Amino acid sequence: MANHYSALKRARQTDKKTATNRANKSRLRSALRSMREAIAKGDKDAAKSALSAATSAMDKGVQKGVLHKNTASRYKARLSKRVKAVGAAK
Repeated sequence: MANHYSALKRARQTDKKTATNRANKSRLRSALRSMREAIAKGDKDAAKSALSAATSAMDKGVQKGVLHKNTASRYKARLSKRVKAVGAAK
């Protein structure tokens, strides 16, 4: 355990930032999970709305530093491709 004031402060800051990062990552994963579930059900309207929510979550994740921007772009391209495939299948 930290003994100096500066080390104690650093420990507090680390705890706070870890909690924030965990919440941001969890929010992103939840959006992606709901997106994949909507695609699996085959409901085109639900998939489109979930794609919008997932895209927003990914963009926020890029801003917060959770995802790299090229990774988010790749995810968005692949998910939109899958949503279009759901529309074509039905």
